[in-house]
Amino acid sequence: MEELDHIDRELLRKLQLNAKATTKELAADLGLTISPIYERIKRLEERGYIKQYVAVLDKKLLGRGVTAICQVSMRYHDETFIEQFERDIQGMNEVQECYHMGGPIDFLLKINVGSLDEYHDFVKYKLSQIHNIGTLNSGFVLKEIKHHFAYSI
Repeated sequence: MEELDHIDRELLRKLQLNAKATTKELAADLGLTISPIYERIKRLEERGYIKQYVAVLDKKLLGRGVTAICQVSMRYHDETFIEQFERDIQGMNEVQECYHMGGPIDFLLKINVGSLDEYHDFVKYKLSQIHNIGTLNSGFVLKEIKHHFAYSI
Protein backbone atom coordinates (compact mmCIF):
# COMPACT_ATOMS: atom_id res chain seq x y z
CA MET A 1 0.00 0.00 0.00
CA GLU A 2 1.15 3.47 -0.78
CA GLU A 3 1.87 6.03 1.89
CA LEU A 4 -0.96 8.46 2.49
CA ASP A 5 -0.13 12.14 2.44
CA HIS A 6 -1.37 14.56 5.10
CA ILE A 7 -4.37 15.61 2.98
CA ASP A 8 -5.48 11.99 2.47
CA ARG A 9 -5.16 11.37 6.21
CA GLU A 10 -7.16 14.46 7.11
CA LEU A 11 -9.77 13.58 4.52
CA LEU A 12 -10.14 10.09 6.02
CA ARG A 13 -10.38 11.56 9.53
CA LYS A 14 -13.16 13.90 8.43
CA LEU A 15 -15.07 11.17 6.57
CA GLN A 16 -14.90 8.87 9.60
CA LEU A 17 -16.61 11.54 11.68
CA ASN A 18 -19.16 12.50 9.03
CA ALA A 19 -19.52 10.31 5.94
CA LYS A 20 -22.30 12.61 4.72
CA ALA A 21 -19.93 15.56 4.37
CA THR A 22 -20.13 16.89 0.84
CA THR A 23 -17.10 17.31 -1.39
CA LYS A 24 -17.81 21.05 -1.24
CA GLU A 25 -17.65 21.03 2.59
CA LEU A 26 -14.53 18.85 2.61
CA ALA A 27 -12.83 21.04 0.01
CA ALA A 28 -13.53 24.17 2.07
CA ASP A 29 -12.23 22.49 5.25
CA LEU A 30 -9.05 21.31 3.53
CA GLY A 31 -8.39 24.43 1.46
CA LEU A 32 -8.79 22.69 -1.90
CA THR A 33 -11.29 22.78 -4.72
CA ILE A 34 -14.04 20.20 -5.17
CA SER A 35 -12.41 18.32 -8.05
CA PRO A 36 -9.21 17.20 -6.24
CA ILE A 37 -11.24 16.18 -3.18
CA TYR A 38 -13.56 14.10 -5.36
CA GLU A 39 -10.55 12.45 -7.08
CA ARG A 40 -8.89 11.70 -3.74
CA ILE A 41 -12.05 10.11 -2.35
CA LYS A 42 -12.45 7.98 -5.48
CA ARG A 43 -8.79 6.88 -5.24
CA LEU A 44 -9.16 6.03 -1.54
CA GLU A 45 -12.28 3.98 -2.34
CA GLU A 46 -10.63 2.17 -5.27
CA ARG A 47 -7.55 1.30 -3.21
CA GLY A 48 -9.66 -0.06 -0.37
CA TYR A 49 -9.00 2.55 2.31
CA ILE A 50 -12.71 3.37 2.30
CA LYS A 51 -14.65 0.12 2.42
CA GLN A 52 -18.20 1.45 2.76
CA TYR A 53 -20.34 4.26 4.11
CA VAL A 54 -22.80 3.51 6.90
CA ALA A 55 -25.24 5.21 9.23
CA VAL A 56 -24.68 4.49 12.92
CA LEU A 57 -28.06 3.68 14.42
CA ASP A 58 -29.30 3.75 18.01
CA LYS A 59 -29.69 0.11 19.03
CA LYS A 60 -31.98 0.92 21.95
CA LEU A 61 -34.42 2.83 19.78
CA LEU A 62 -34.41 -0.15 17.39
CA GLY A 63 -35.24 -2.57 20.20
CA ARG A 64 -31.77 -4.16 20.26
CA GLY A 65 -30.55 -2.79 23.59
CA VAL A 66 -29.04 -6.01 25.01
CA THR A 67 -25.47 -6.72 23.92
CA ALA A 68 -23.92 -10.09 24.67
CA ILE A 69 -20.31 -11.06 24.15
CA CYS A 70 -20.14 -14.76 23.45
CA GLN A 71 -17.00 -16.90 23.52
CA VAL A 72 -17.19 -20.06 21.44
CA SER A 73 -14.72 -22.95 21.52
CA MET A 74 -14.95 -25.70 18.96
CA ARG A 75 -14.60 -29.43 19.69
CA TYR A 76 -12.67 -30.08 16.50
CA HIS A 77 -10.52 -27.61 14.66
CA ASP A 78 -10.30 -28.94 11.14
CA GLU A 79 -10.96 -26.67 8.19
CA THR A 80 -14.38 -28.12 7.35
CA PHE A 81 -15.85 -27.41 10.80
CA ILE A 82 -14.38 -23.92 10.99
CA GLU A 83 -15.64 -22.95 7.54
CA GLN A 84 -19.10 -24.34 8.32
CA PHE A 85 -19.25 -22.34 11.56
CA GLU A 86 -18.29 -19.18 9.67
CA ARG A 87 -21.02 -19.80 7.06
CA ASP A 88 -23.63 -20.48 9.74
CA ILE A 89 -22.77 -17.28 11.63
CA GLN A 90 -23.09 -15.21 8.44
CA GLY A 91 -26.79 -16.07 8.32
CA MET A 92 -27.55 -14.98 11.88
CA ASN A 93 -28.75 -11.37 11.98
CA GLU A 94 -28.34 -11.19 15.76
CA VAL A 95 -24.55 -11.54 15.37
CA GLN A 96 -23.15 -8.09 14.70
CA GLU A 97 -19.47 -9.05 14.81
CA CYS A 98 -17.59 -12.35 14.72
CA TYR A 99 -13.83 -12.80 15.16
CA HIS A 100 -11.80 -15.96 14.68
CA MET A 101 -9.39 -15.82 17.61
CA GLY A 102 -6.05 -17.25 18.57
CA GLY A 103 -5.73 -18.51 22.13
CA PRO A 104 -8.06 -20.43 24.41
CA ILE A 105 -11.27 -19.47 22.58
CA ASP A 106 -11.92 -19.96 18.89
CA PHE A 107 -14.55 -17.32 18.12
CA LEU A 108 -15.72 -14.14 19.79
CA LEU A 109 -19.21 -12.96 18.90
CA LYS A 110 -20.93 -9.65 19.57
CA ILE A 111 -24.66 -10.21 19.63
CA ASN A 112 -27.41 -7.59 19.88
CA VAL A 113 -30.94 -8.57 20.85
CA GLY A 114 -33.96 -6.98 22.48
CA SER A 115 -34.03 -8.91 25.76
CA LEU A 116 -32.46 -11.73 27.75
CA ASP A 117 -35.37 -13.94 26.68
CA GLU A 118 -34.53 -13.19 23.07
CA TYR A 119 -30.88 -14.05 23.73
CA HIS A 120 -31.97 -17.32 25.35
CA ASP A 121 -33.99 -18.20 22.26
CA PHE A 122 -31.09 -17.23 19.99
CA VAL A 123 -28.72 -19.56 21.85
CA LYS A 124 -31.26 -22.36 22.16
CA TYR A 125 -32.70 -22.34 18.65
CA LYS A 126 -29.87 -20.98 16.51
CA LEU A 127 -26.40 -20.96 18.02
CA SER A 128 -26.61 -24.33 19.76
CA GLN A 129 -27.79 -25.90 16.50
CA ILE A 130 -24.33 -25.38 14.99
CA HIS A 131 -22.49 -28.69 15.13
CA ASN A 132 -19.07 -28.90 16.73
CA ILE A 133 -19.48 -26.19 19.40
CA GLY A 134 -17.67 -27.45 22.47
CA THR A 135 -18.18 -24.63 24.95
CA LEU A 136 -20.09 -21.40 24.85
CA ASN A 137 -19.66 -18.64 27.45
CA SER A 138 -21.74 -15.46 27.47
CA GLY A 139 -21.23 -12.12 29.14
CA PHE A 140 -23.62 -9.19 29.00
CA VAL A 141 -22.74 -5.53 28.57
CA LEU A 142 -23.95 -3.54 31.57
CA LYS A 143 -22.76 -0.17 30.26
CA GLU A 144 -20.89 0.95 27.16
CA ILE A 145 -17.87 2.95 28.28
CA LYS A 146 -16.38 3.54 24.84
CA HIS A 147 -17.94 2.77 21.48
CA HIS A 148 -15.91 4.38 18.75
CA PHE A 149 -15.84 3.63 15.04
CA ALA A 150 -13.01 5.88 13.89
CA TYR A 151 -9.42 4.65 13.59
CA SER A 152 -6.54 6.83 14.69
CA ILE A 153 -4.89 8.03 11.48
